[in-house]
Amino acid sequence: MAREDFVEDFPPAEEILKYIQESPTPVDKRDLARAFNLKGAQRRRLREVLAELQEQGKLEDKGKKKLAPPDRLPPVGVVEVADIDEDGELIARPANWHEEEVGPPPRIYLGAGTRSRAALAIGDRALAKLERVEDGVYEGKVIRRIGRSPRRVLGIYETTAQGGRLSPTDKRAKQDYVLKPEDAAGAAPGELVLAEVKGYHPRMGLRDVRVVERLGSLDNQRALSLIAIHEHGLRTAFPEEAVAEAEAAGAVGPKGREDLRPVPLVTIDGADARDFDDAVYAEPDADKKNPNGWRVLVAIADVAHYVHADSALDREARARGNSAYFPDRVVPMLPEALSNGWCSLRPDEERGCLAVWMTLDAEGKLLKWRFLRGLMRSAARLTYEQVQAAIDGAPDGTAAPLLDPVIRPLYGAFGALLANRRQRGTLELDVPERRIVIGADGNVAGVETRSRLDSHRVIEELMICANVAAASELERLRQPCMYRVHDEPDPEKVEALREVLDGVGVRLAKGQVIRPRTFQKVLDQAAQTPYYHMVSELVLRCQAQANYSPDNLGHFGLALQRYAHFTSPIRRYADLLVHRAMIRGLGLGEDGLSEAQAGRFKEIGEHISQTERAAAAAERDANDRMTAAFLSERVGEIFEARVNGVTRFGLFVTLDESGADGLVPISSLPDDFYVHDERRHCLVGRRWGRTFTLGEAVTVRLIEADATTGGLMMHLVEGPGEVADTREEPVYEGARPKRPAGGRKPDKLAPPKAKGRAAGEQTAGATEGAAARRTPQARRARIRRRR
Repeated sequence: MAREDFVEDFPPAEEILKYIQESPTPVDKRDLARAFNLKGAQRRRLREVLAELQEQGKLEDKGKKKLAPPDRLPPVGVVEVADIDEDGELIARPANWHEEEVGPPPRIYLGAGTRSRAALAIGDRALAKLERVEDGVYEGKVIRRIGRSPRRVLGIYETTAQGGRLSPTDKRAKQDYVLKPEDAAGAAPGELVLAEVKGYHPRMGLRDVRVVERLGSLDNQRALSLIAIHEHGLRTAFPEEAVAEAEAAGAVGPKGREDLRPVPLVTIDGADARDFDDAVYAEPDADKKNPNGWRVLVAIADVAHYVHADSALDREARARGNSAYFPDRVVPMLPEALSNGWCSLRPDEERGCLAVWMTLDAEGKLLKWRFLRGLMRSAARLTYEQVQAAIDGAPDGTAAPLLDPVIRPLYGAFGALLANRRQRGTLELDVPERRIVIGADGNVAGVETRSRLDSHRVIEELMICANVAAASELERLRQPCMYRVHDEPDPEKVEALREVLDGVGVRLAKGQVIRPRTFQKVLDQAAQTPYYHMVSELVLRCQAQANYSPDNLGHFGLALQRYAHFTSPIRRYADLLVHRAMIRGLGLGEDGLSEAQAGRFKEIGEHISQTERAAAAAERDANDRMTAAFLSERVGEIFEARVNGVTRFGLFVTLDESGADGLVPISSLPDDFYVHDERRHCLVGRRWGRTFTLGEAVTVRLIEADATTGGLMMHLVEGPGEVADTREEPVYEGARPKRPAGGRKPDKLAPPKAKGRAAGEQTAGATEGAAARRTPQARRARIRRRR
């Protein structure tokens, strides 16, 4: 009997392998579970089968937990020239390779084929015959050139003695670009521009670019968020048709709606909130069968009333996927006429809403719920600080009259929900969030850690409860649901964590079913040791990334069987889809979910998961740049920090004061030869045995802060005021230094480029010497040397 037979209805390993082989891109376990509709024990068996296929050499991990056959690239494919190495050889990558999904692309050494004499330059695309040399390395023979894929670069226009330069804002960029005055489109030095790569500059060994869009001066630090917005491709301008639809919107009437205006609903948000899409109210349950229970009302802006399926507004909202929030601006999902107008639950103004009444028992269990379409009027716009001060005994004029009828009952319901959260055994990770304070002049005035108040948790728990009710109701109605799913941790990461824990005396038993409370017990044990920060970081890294899907995988972190986002349709498209499905399922109007959109849930889920990640990355990058701008005035100062990453090229550390992240290059560590121990997450000095470990507290001196890239460089301070490495900082003259893979500038200048090459040598390698260097034997020898 085959092993698959031990698990009921489990597909044969050959069928799983065939699916992966026929997939145009690498797949992960989640993709396979959906494709074969696997759940519970079947998913555990799937992990075993995939591990066996990898051991047999039939599958390879392509990064990001994506699996594919070892020879992923097809025999013939379209490639794009990405670089020229020191020997003048063309380096290509597969066209349309999604690095954020499947990891770094393979390296393709490209040579002219027998049927092509086309001279290729950076940015050119070609059809090529591909042959695998070793893992991640291919040889390519050009069949024919098929055009260009203009590459765009965001950077700062600068002028030097050698002429115009574009200094890229991407911290991973290794060199500048040549930007001639005639290609600058009138930009002034110091201006932020978006440029398109033209080709390779034979004399300077740099690439030529031309400006396609001017984005303004960086004199004001508010412009730093523009860099992140454009680098990550966030949409900033709304189509005229969408704006016209938003501006044509008006107030909703009472017809077909339940009157909630007598209920003293309130909004509770941050002091800097731009939109108010949820309002809350709670009261003790009068039903004697539910002693000490609660009734809770959560009302959400009725965005579906204004944004109809497949309208111009809907198409743009779907393309954006979500709003993005920066310290100085918002890139909204909906135009301001809606996001800050008719869909914002302003105090004392009538607004349409989609609401849910929920009944909780004394232990916070959700007993029943009822969804409705209503007409409400917010009693007050409160901040978290106001509400917390009120419950602590210091209410202000706005909160005082609401303390007994509204605020205290909300905390009562929160207490019950908190008890339910503890009973479920959720994972509680303390991840500090920093806040950038912008001054009146538009520059960064400070960086501080956001306070975490009970008032924040009140709203968080009420929203989670409403989200659970929404997912449960859509299942009851047999309607499509866009679930917010958080899968179980990767077993390989859990095993790696277990090995580290064994070394520090923290127990994580083998063979047990991993649940959130399992990790919580690990954190509780680690809290009694010096290794808590390291363990906390590793537990966080074990977790899967949450995303949107029409297939319910549950929410691991919250320990919930079903979960969907319902409470923020102003800023998340997923919530709008849930609203439409609810409206259709309950017959609450004609503006519910369309059949066409229901059929595209999988595709839409994948798309909005990607837009969410892009927005989060842009927000992080903007914060990094603004933090670097703030710290640029404090270069040379000493800070307390903690190691948050260990790599072969140095340590990444987080400053305690501001939460800023920076690099300590390995070259600046105390004199020794350091070996990167990946399993133990540390650097170990081979000669003296000095170690630097993930989570370790260190003292650093800030050496460099680059607001353009957001990069910070630091050196360790060994004793009082002493820097670990006392060598003088190099003075850079002429060429810009190369940056290591970690993204910060190193201590040494880049090696000089070879001079005197003709244009043909750079692109096609016409000389005999260059041709000799391009033979398969020579190429493979270079590959071995580079490894």
